[in-house]
Amino acid sequence: MKRFVLAIALLTFAVPLFASTQKEVYNVPCSQLWPALKDTLRNSGKYGIIGIDNTEMTASYNIGGNVTGKRINSAVLNSKDDGMNCELQVQTAYSGLFNDDAGDLKKRVNESLAKL
Repeated sequence: MKRFVLAIALLTFAVPLFASTQKEVYNVPCSQLWPALKDTLRNSGKYGIIGIDNTEMTASYNIGGNVTGKRINSAVLNSKDDGMNCELQVQTAYSGLFNDDAGDLKKRVNESLAKL
């Protein structure tokens, strides 16, 4: 029992070690990508919105459930190449064996972008 508790404690404190920022450049202006990101966060049924700033094009959200626990992530859009391209930065609390928060968000944003 002590080993189990110790293992859980170590994993709990090790989660911040898995935090990362992942970047993806889209060949569309941020004014087109931002509605797709907001649509993904609002309508996918996977995210709980903590905050959205339309001026700065940033969003904080949580994801997760019972097994892996809730994780707080954020996304920000940065204009590139004189506004012709847009970089999506996803700051994720955890991506590991069971979760790929940034990859899942990017996939859903791609679907929303195609839909819009």
